[in-house]
Amino acid sequence: MGAIHMVSRNRVGRNSIGRLAAILLASTALVACNKGAGGNTEAAGAAPAGDTVKVGVLQSLSGTMAISEVTVKNAEMLAIDEINAAGGVMGKKIEAVVEDGASDPTTFAQKAGKLLESDKVATVFGGWTSASRKAMLPVFEKDKGLLWYPVQFEGNECSPNIMYSGAQPNQQIVPAYDWGKAKGFKSFFLVGSDYVFPRTANLILKKHIEKDGLKTLGEEYQPLGGTDFSGVIAKIRAAKPDAIYSTLNGDSNVAFFKQMAAAGMTPDKLPVMSFSIGEQEAMSMGPKLVEGGYAGWNYFQTVDNPENAKFIAAYKAKFGADAVVTDPMVHGYLDVYVWKAAVEKAGSFDPKAVRDAAVALDAIPSPLGPAKFAPNNSLIQTGYVGQSDATGQFKVLWTSPGAIAPDPYDPLAFPGKSCVIK
Repeated sequence: MGAIHMVSRNRVGRNSIGRLAAILLASTALVACNKGAGGNTEAAGAAPAGDTVKVGVLQSLSGTMAISEVTVKNAEMLAIDEINAAGGVMGKKIEAVVEDGASDPTTFAQKAGKLLESDKVATVFGGWTSASRKAMLPVFEKDKGLLWYPVQFEGNECSPNIMYSGAQPNQQIVPAYDWGKAKGFKSFFLVGSDYVFPRTANLILKKHIEKDGLKTLGEEYQPLGGTDFSGVIAKIRAAKPDAIYSTLNGDSNVAFFKQMAAAGMTPDKLPVMSFSIGEQEAMSMGPKLVEGGYAGWNYFQTVDNPENAKFIAAYKAKFGADAVVTDPMVHGYLDVYVWKAAVEKAGSFDPKAVRDAAVALDAIPSPLGPAKFAPNNSLIQTGYVGQSDATGQFKVLWTSPGAIAPDPYDPLAFPGKSCVIK
C-alpha cells in the first residue's frame, strides 16, 4: 500500500433554481454538522441474492452536462468491467444499472429513488452538479443508501450517506486562489453557472479576497446551459480585472470562451482560472479556444505515476486512442475500486458497514497516487494548478506540498462548523 504525506490546509481550506426549492430545503434540513450515521441497518442492497450484485451508475447522458458526464460514466463502467474480469467482488459479478440524470436535478432524485427502491442496488456512483447532489441527498438518507460522488464541490455539507471523492474547497478552489494571489493577481471577476456550487464557491473566494485586502470587481451568473454572455463580457471589459475565476459548468463554457475570444479577451490576454474545464472539455470545445487558460484540479492526465499510465492505457484501449481522461473520470473510476475494497473489508454489502470500512482502509494505489478517505467521508488528495496547451492537455504549474486533508467547512465562510460522522 502507498503512504500519504498529508498537510493540513485549514487556511486554504441561493440556489436560484426555483423548482428545486422544496427539494433543497428538505436536503438542508436533513444535513447537519456533527451528525451520526447510525440506523442504517435496513439499508437497501445489504444482502443481494444470487451470483450478481447490482450497482447504480447515474450520470447525465443527455442535456447540457453530457459534455462532461458521459465520460465519467465510461470510467465507472471501465472499473466495473475490470473488477468483473478479475472475479468480481465477494464472489459476485457486478451488474450495472445505468440511468440518465438528463442534466436535471429533479430527474436525478427520481432516478436515485428508482435505483434504491425498485432496482435494489447496493450502492450508486454518480452525479456532477451540486444541484443534482443536493436533490439526491434526502433520497439516500431516507433509503439509507450510499452515493459515491466524484466531482469537486463547494463543501458546506456533511452526510453519512455520501462518499465525497471530489475535492473540498480547501483542496481545489482556495489553493487555486492562493496560487493566483502569489502570481500577482490583485483583482478578480467571478463568473459562474447559476446554482449552488458556483454561488457558494464564489462566497468562499470573496471571503478570502476580502481578508487579503484584494478586490472582487464583479460577480455574474448565467443559467446552467446559458449561452448569451454579451452582458457579462461587457462588464468584464469595463471592470478590467487581473483574472477571471470561472465556475461555469457544462457547454456554457463553449459559448463563454468563444464570445470572450470574439471580444479580443483570450486567456493569454486576460487569465481565466476554471474549476470545471479538464482535458475532455478542452478537446470538446477545441483546444485552441482555451489554450493558455488555467485550471485548478486534483488530477491531470499528465500526472506521472504507474497507476495513471495503466489507467490511461486501459481507457484508450476501450474508448479509442484519441480519448482523454479528466479529474472527475479518475475519481469515478477510483470510487468503484474503493467500494469493492470496502465491501471486502466489511464482508458485507450493507451501506453503513461499507462506509465504515471505506474510511478505515489503508491508502490504495490509484491514478491519483495513494488514495484514502478521511473519517469525514472525503478524500485526502493533492492539489494542482495546470495550464492548457494547444493539444488540450495541461502542464502542471503548481503542486501542493503534500496531500491536503479535506475540510468541508471553509473557516472564513462557515466559521465554527465541523463535520463528524460516526
